[in-house]
Amino acid sequence: MIQTITTDKAPAAIGPYSQAKLVNGVLYASGQIPLIPATGELREGGIIPQTEQVMANIAAVLEAAGTDFEHVVKTTCFLRSMDDFAEFNQVYAQYFTGKPARSCVAAAALPKGALVEVEVLAVL
Repeated sequence: MIQTITTDKAPAAIGPYSQAKLVNGVLYASGQIPLIPATGELREGGIIPQTEQVMANIAAVLEAAGTDFEHVVKTTCFLRSMDDFAEFNQVYAQYFTGKPARSCVAAAALPKGALVEVEVLAVL
């Protein structure tokens, strides 16, 4: 059975996709960019506040699915610039204390001009 996960505590999808799908106890979450859920506006201030917003958005999707950061087994991270790698990792490490498997790549452009996007896979 496939369950669609949605929450108004994370930004609504800005395209033809859902925030997450739950299939056989595995959560497949769409990438989160640093949009403020209440306004749909991009969080300003650089990589640190943008990464903090991404983590808040991920937390909301995980909570809506009945799980949390400790159950994340894989992340895929996209940075507009690898110059932000160290500062991104500072914030990332505060949330993903279980050290899930991870890929991190530079992306020439991200939606809405974001500096960072992160998607997760989690088990329930």
